[in-house]
Amino acid sequence: MDYHEMINVPLHLDPDALLSERQAAEFLGFTIRALQSWRQKGNGPKFVKISARAIKYRRRDLVEWCEGKIRKSTSDSGGAGGDES
Repeated sequence: MDYHEMINVPLHLDPDALLSERQAAEFLGFTIRALQSWRQKGNGPKFVKISARAIKYRRRDLVEWCEGKIRKSTSDSGGAGGDES
């Protein structure tokens, strides 16, 4: 029995599920290159660095990052400390 069976949460709904770069890019509707660029610049979603070549994203961090991008108008810069990516 794996973790998701034990807690009765389907993998696709688990907020702590680790997604690959490809899965994260698909989830957000962007390219892998965009994720890589944001990661390098420090203005993308939080990520988990498993090793130098293995990067994962928690679903909850992708949702949190998206929620931080919500604006009410085109002139809304996101308030103090908002990043401009």
